[in-house]
Amino acid sequence: MAKKDLDMMSSGRKERKGLGQYILLFCLFVYTLFCGLPVILTFIGAFTDEMYINQHGFSFFPKKLSMNGMNSVLRYGKQLATSYGVTIFITVVGTLLGLLIMSMYAYSISRPGFRLSKFLSVYLIIPMLFQGGQLSAYIIFTGTYHLKDSLLLLILPLTVTTMNVIILRTYIANSIPNELMEAAKIDGAGDYRTFFQITLPLMKPSLAAVGFMMATAYWNDWQNALLYIDSNNKKPLQLLLVNIQKSIEFLLNSVNVPAAVKAAMGGNIPQYSSTMATVIVVIGPIMVAYPFFQKYFIKGLTVGSVKG
Repeated sequence: MAKKDLDMMSSGRKERKGLGQYILLFCLFVYTLFCGLPVILTFIGAFTDEMYINQHGFSFFPKKLSMNGMNSVLRYGKQLATSYGVTIFITVVGTLLGLLIMSMYAYSISRPGFRLSKFLSVYLIIPMLFQGGQLSAYIIFTGTYHLKDSLLLLILPLTVTTMNVIILRTYIANSIPNELMEAAKIDGAGDYRTFFQITLPLMKPSLAAVGFMMATAYWNDWQNALLYIDSNNKKPLQLLLVNIQKSIEFLLNSVNVPAAVKAAMGGNIPQYSSTMATVIVVIGPIMVAYPFFQKYFIKGLTVGSVKG
């Protein structure tokens, strides 16, 4: 009888566990649905007629579609391609350079025998607590370093961030066995060889997670370009799209808009649909890349935060 009671209790726990999983799955589905609906509405709004939006607002099932909003963005074809190239360049170069510098920094401060470990750790945290401000940075970059209108100003300011170094340092300290590095040292490997041949290959999950966050920051950065970039061939995508929105706002607020301009835009300036089209152009590549980095993103943020 005791064994039968235990079997009944075990089956009851399994049924409750299965019911709880279904409830959790349903809650996650509802949450995902609410998160995904705005994105879907953005895609639909980009191809909705502007007059229909003005009269009925945004709808998941619009009765009238139009390409005016997307055409207002694609009209900058050559400049759009150039800005895409600049953004891809600074994103790739900045992410790779930042990962190399921050991983080396994290490796250095994670070594227990390194004498400057505490000093560099405090030095790393200081910029997170105290900053000179945008004006001082502008004076130093343009007056002291003479980097005005240079792509380096789109890469260097975002290369090293305190939180990313802390994530990498935590991953090295908690997820890479110290005995492995000691064994390499006994075999005659120096710090550089230990880092590049042992530590760096084992840091792939954390590097992927930090790299994705860095790439997103580089991709979405427009303030540095607005402050420092003047040449059209160096404008990143975000700054170009900001200029497109400002141009549309200027046309809307201007009293004397040439008839040729209105005719080119289908007789109506697509304010809302062009905004949605701009969002699509911005987030499209990030949405395509995210699924490939998702497993590394989750693993890199969780594995390095738990000892064991």
